[in-house]
Amino acid sequence: MGRHTRQDGRRPLRSAALTSVLAAGVVGAMATAGLFTVHLRHPGRPSTDTVAMTAPAPAATAATAASTPTPPLTPAATPAAASDPAAGGPDTVQQAAPVAAPTLLAPPAAPPDTAPGTTATAPDDAESRRVGALFSGPTGPGHHFCTASVIDSPGRDLILTAAHCLSSANGVTFVPGYRDGRAPYGSWQVTEVYTADGWRNGGDPDEDFAILAVAPRDGRLIEDVLGGNPLGTDASWTAQVRLYGYPAGAELPRLCTNTTSRQDTYQRRIDCPSFPGGTSGGPFVDTATGRVIGVIGGYQQGGDTDDTSYSAAFDHTVAELLAEAS
Repeated sequence: MGRHTRQDGRRPLRSAALTSVLAAGVVGAMATAGLFTVHLRHPGRPSTDTVAMTAPAPAATAATAASTPTPPLTPAATPAAASDPAAGGPDTVQQAAPVAAPTLLAPPAAPPDTAPGTTATAPDDAESRRVGALFSGPTGPGHHFCTASVIDSPGRDLILTAAHCLSSANGVTFVPGYRDGRAPYGSWQVTEVYTADGWRNGGDPDEDFAILAVAPRDGRLIEDVLGGNPLGTDASWTAQVRLYGYPAGAELPRLCTNTTSRQDTYQRRIDCPSFPGGTSGGPFVDTATGRVIGVIGGYQQGGDTDDTSYSAAFDHTVAELLAEAS
């Protein structure tokens, strides 16, 4: 099975079946649901792409450069009930009320690393708050299906996940820092989905990553609220990373630190226990640089066992996708 739960809440089909469903339905979704596909040629990769991408725009370089993230908002002390526009009705959980003049916190230090290969609940800190759950219904238990994270971009409105997680933006929201049914930094509407050409033409697991645009909330952009992790490309195969993910059946994010390895030419591997369905799209954050160098996905849509996860390699293809989405 793949490492995700479908948007409609059902368990996924096996990889081959899901790939054919996505390939058949993506064209219609593009016209009706804000889905955009970037046509990229991959020098050095076997590919059937027919449209070549020009050299990455300067924006891509800026997006991948290290930056100092904006300190996060202080969560409201007494959240008020809110309505989820994606669900078309009132939530059954409490969400934070808009804060007119938020107090900014000094950014905390990087999260303490647990013993390598050990999975635990992620601490509530600046890095983990940029990671959140994707929802296809009310913000609450049982409605999140994949994981995503805020990335640094010129427009300051982008998040990163796995391409196999969703085929359209319809009714999808992103809740950063989600914990126990609460949305301390609000629910953000996904407006556009960007995927690479190799994914669109047959679900290439080597391009199983997607960049999503989210609408402003209360007049603010998501990166201005939470900061964003820079995108990292061509990282060492043996990088040490912090791996985050929201299991579909759990209400707290999980964190594991370990060293990655090379699964094959374009796939990264990490051994971390207890990353089941729902954790797809969870970021691989390089402990040395703070850059995101992968997301749970790729081979076997993230892995057929809960204890080993994979990511498509992040190279020029994902950098070009970021430049296009920006």
